[in-house]
Amino acid sequence: MRRTATFLIALALLVSGARADIYAFVDPAGVTHYTNVPVDPRYEFLLASPKEKTRSGDLFDARLLAGASRYDAIIVRAARETTLEPELLRAVIAIESGFNSRAVSRAGAAGLMQLMPATARRYGARDRLDPAQNVHAGARYLRSLIARYDNDLKLALAAYNAGEDAVDQCGRCIPNYRETRDYVPRVLRVYEILRSQLAAT
Repeated sequence: MRRTATFLIALALLVSGARADIYAFVDPAGVTHYTNVPVDPRYEFLLASPKEKTRSGDLFDARLLAGASRYDAIIVRAARETTLEPELLRAVIAIESGFNSRAVSRAGAAGLMQLMPATARRYGARDRLDPAQNVHAGARYLRSLIARYDNDLKLALAAYNAGEDAVDQCGRCIPNYRETRDYVPRVLRVYEILRSQLAAT
């Protein structure tokens, strides 16, 4: 059984306008460590903060990432129910909300996986700000997209960001939206780092 990663972080206080890159590695016990000072050679670059923002529009917040472990059980259960990897859900959550369960974007997407109202209702989340409902609904939605696009994760992520219509209208491609073309590789980068680190433990 895959061990649940415990999310830890040691970040310096973020100064407005300053850059604090976030690095991560998974130790032999399966614990994921985060820092902005990669003194151990095992650390790999994961995210840039606060230069980069989450999809919700917020800056990556060290305090929120430090508390990400509180959602581990929810993420693992949702992953098992949908036969997705927990690392994929963590990667989506990191880019969508930075693990801020109260995040609400200007477009009205809310919660850890930034669900729009119609998507939340469709996949069973009555309260989008409830972490369990949000993650389970988001996982079901992502699983449905992966099936729709024949296991093409890039297209599924593009549809998660821009909507199925946008992906279909361009002939099942990543639509030429700057946000979407940035979003897909950002999620995949975090996902691959977490996967490779877990495999190395």
